[in-house]
Amino acid sequence: MMPINYLAVLAVSIINMLLGWLWYGFLFAKTWIRLHGFTSKDLEKAKEKGMRKTYLISFISTIIMVLVLSLLLNLTGAARISQGLMLGFAVWLGFIATTTLGPVLWEGKSFKLYLLNNAYNLLSLLLMSVVLVLWR
Repeated sequence: MMPINYLAVLAVSIINMLLGWLWYGFLFAKTWIRLHGFTSKDLEKAKEKGMRKTYLISFISTIIMVLVLSLLLNLTGAARISQGLMLGFAVWLGFIATTTLGPVLWEGKSFKLYLLNNAYNLLSLLLMSVVLVLWR
């Protein structure tokens, strides 16, 4: 088993946060806000509260996810881009797409929001997997 490349983990975590900013802050911000039912007052409250702590916790969570993904890539011996993509897809399908369906089924959350979030999650895992495979 190859050792974990911690520099790659940090870089991939940063790339993932940038992808999230692009996805939710630029490409689909209005759609995400509408699907959540947020009002302008809700957004102002969030801005007043500050988002530093939220971003920090999110970044730590991302680092953990990238570490585990790196470990899985190592354990499976994924060395080619195609293998990384297959593992990223399997992780998304088996763990993310399935567990995030619960709020749609049981809490009445929007299926469109599920699709928006899971498209991001899939793209994120695929990108992370490819970069980790290439940066060994």
